[in-house]
Amino acid sequence: MSDSGWFLYMIETRQGHLYTGITTDVARRFEEHQSDPKKGAKYLRGKGPLTLVYQMACADRSGASKLEIAIKKLSRQQKLALINGTK
Repeated sequence: MSDSGWFLYMIETRQGHLYTGITTDVARRFEEHQSDPKKGAKYLRGKGPLTLVYQMACADRSGASKLEIAIKKLSRQQKLALINGTK
């Protein structure tokens, strides 16, 4: 686990869409996405149920942000391979 406490995470929507984000507390952030429309991502509103499908500790906020950008550029197949541990 990272000493800095930053994590990258991916959430899958009911329709199979993947959302990627970063946080210092994955459980809290996932709960916000599921039940707090003011704090959760607008993209995820009304797309539940949501499933946390991936999380990864990062060195620091900068590293987490760079990794988030890199993952958002991946194809869906590449993201699924990462989730399934085959990348």
